[in-house]
Amino acid sequence: MTVDVTTEEWQLRTRLAECYHLINYHGWTEMIFNHISVRLPGEPKRYLVNPFGLNYDEVTPENLLVVNADCQLVGTSDYKPNPAGFALHGAIHTARDDIHCVIHTHTNAVCAVAMKQSGFSHDNFYGAQLFERVGYHDFEGITLYDEERPRMLSSLGDRHVLILRNHGIAVGESDVARTFFLLWIVQRAAEIQCHAGMIPGVDVLIPDEVKRACARDAASLIANSSAADKMFDAAVRKMRKERGPLWSGDNA
Repeated sequence: MTVDVTTEEWQLRTRLAECYHLINYHGWTEMIFNHISVRLPGEPKRYLVNPFGLNYDEVTPENLLVVNADCQLVGTSDYKPNPAGFALHGAIHTARDDIHCVIHTHTNAVCAVAMKQSGFSHDNFYGAQLFERVGYHDFEGITLYDEERPRMLSSLGDRHVLILRNHGIAVGESDVARTFFLLWIVQRAAEIQCHAGMIPGVDVLIPDEVKRACARDAASLIANSSAADKMFDAAVRKMRKERGPLWSGDNA
């Protein structure tokens, strides 16, 4: 498949493909399922997403699909998009101009937290960074139906993290690197919460005012610094050192 796109779009395609490989590298995949989507430059209603049927480590800048908010394929491809889950992605992209990238995962730790009535604990270093930043949406089955979109958006509100109860999580930010950074914080918070729950004894609690300040600083770090780009680039370098080229023609 040959893609004729602008330099800006190609850079975005490369960034998104790297993100798919990073999710695979960290073991956060769900076979061929789940999505990472990103809005195309200058195209508020068109998005890049993975071809359905490929493993995340088979995603390349060339084979990424262009879809609209209803997960309808734009242009031609040998592959098709997976509509399951894009009810969520399409809803967020359509309603939130500040969110250009959405990542949805089903990791063990996140799914375990999503099953708990209390949701995330905010009494560890990473959980504190999410204080008052997480929305919760009750399980309604596989996210296939447009009628669920308004309820998911209401559950998300103006936040950037949505726990899908009994299911998984979606995080969204202004670009790929910032979304990956936020996902990493969420994943670490869930892992530590699961491990802490296995240890007998009373947890040390953090006062709300400290958690609130921590969450504010974490949000500012993502939004207003280059930390997310530096972290993403470092993670990609590490991955390439260990795995070599990520796809045919990958000369980065």
